[in-house]
Amino acid sequence: MSILVYTETENGKFRKNAFEAVSYAKTIADQAGDTVTALAINADDASQLYKYGASKVLVAKGDAHKVSPEVLGKLISEHADNFVVLAHSNEGASIAPFLAYNLEAGLITNAIEAPQSISPLKVNRKSFSGKGIMLAETAADKKVVTVSANSFGVKENAVDGSSEDISFDAAGGKVKVENVETNSGKLDLKEAEIVVSGGRGLKGPENWGMVEELADLLGAATACSKPVSDMDWRPHSEHVGQTGKAIAPNLYIAIGISGAIQHLAGVNSSKNIVVINNDAEAPFFKSADYGIVGDAFEVVPKLIESIKKYKNS
Repeated sequence: MSILVYTETENGKFRKNAFEAVSYAKTIADQAGDTVTALAINADDASQLYKYGASKVLVAKGDAHKVSPEVLGKLISEHADNFVVLAHSNEGASIAPFLAYNLEAGLITNAIEAPQSISPLKVNRKSFSGKGIMLAETAADKKVVTVSANSFGVKENAVDGSSEDISFDAAGGKVKVENVETNSGKLDLKEAEIVVSGGRGLKGPENWGMVEELADLLGAATACSKPVSDMDWRPHSEHVGQTGKAIAPNLYIAIGISGAIQHLAGVNSSKNIVVINNDAEAPFFKSADYGIVGDAFEVVPKLIESIKKYKNS
């Protein structure tokens, strides 16, 4: 029986988390002796998913504007068998409960590793805002799993594949999407490999130019602490932390952020954390892999200059 994976798209292009979700589903399929079927909305090139293990791609054609998670949950459940994988994004985390309800399935969210067993399903997941790891288990016949961003990774496992167009009705359901806002031209914080973040130590929004310049040089996304977004120095879409976005980049650079526990809850899954702060007693240094005690207005320009020299060498 096929493992079904819902793959997210944006303007017809697959998001990075789609490739990670398919990679994860392929690992499960190999353990269970199954195949992977992917489902996408208005994807331009379904064949991209073959590279990561999807042997069949169902491309739903229709008006996807303001589609509610309830409607998407219904669509996915109509094509699901006994195992569904989604990315643990805003979209995936919104769809998963509807999907689990429709299928009467066990639901495990924020999975960070391949399952230890399939029946019963045992898999490690993030818990306590990312501060702990929980071995979750369900003996339900049907399962729904969401995969934490940047935890499993994108892994090529090419197969021969085929695609099929299907239709869906975007209307209906009790949940209505009133408005959708997108940050055009910016990297998705949850998918970014590198994130450069600033806090109150930058003293004001007028000083954010060096943060953005450093991010541009590194091909990184920009982020901020909660006080910064509360003061409207930066948009709330960039707020990372317990009440903001939880991220797991390969590299997180924190500039002028003290490292309160609420902030750490959103970034402690980062593979490497670099802290730049002029307070040697800042709590963030206890969680950092690398730390620089110094004035950000001196350290960051020198870092930018060094990166430019390296790139031009």
